[in-house]
Amino acid sequence: MHPLEAFCCQHFPCSDYGQRGVGNLRWYGWSSKKNQIRMLYCRTCKTYFSERKGSALWHSRLPEEKAGSVLEHIADGCGVRQTARLVKVHRDTVCRLNRQAGDHAARTHDEVGSVSPPHRRDPV
Repeated sequence: MHPLEAFCCQHFPCSDYGQRGVGNLRWYGWSSKKNQIRMLYCRTCKTYFSERKGSALWHSRLPEEKAGSVLEHIADGCGVRQTARLVKVHRDTVCRLNRQAGDHAARTHDEVGSVSPPHRRDPV
C-alpha cells in the first residue's frame, strides 16, 4: 500500500491539484467489494476520490497485482487470448486494460514532454 504522500488531489479547481506531499489528503474509507481500494479526502477542496483516479487502473475492479500481470503479459508480446488464459480474466478485460494503459501513457507523455527542456542537436 502506497503512503498518502504519493498521491495528490485529482480535483482540477483545487489549489493543491497535482501537488504531492502537501499534507492535504487523508484516508476516508474503502471502495470495492473486498475493501482493497482506498478513498481519499482533500481537506483543501473538500472532495472525495479513489486512490486510482488519474491512473491507468481508474474504473478497474481488478486487484493491482492481477492488472499488473495482465499488462506485463501484453508488454512481453503475449496475445489477448493467451494473456486472458494465463491471468484467468476475460479477454475483454485484457483489451480494456490495454486500451486504458495506452491512453494513460499517451497523456503522461504529452504532459511530461511539454515541460521537458528542448534537446540541443549540437554535434558535440
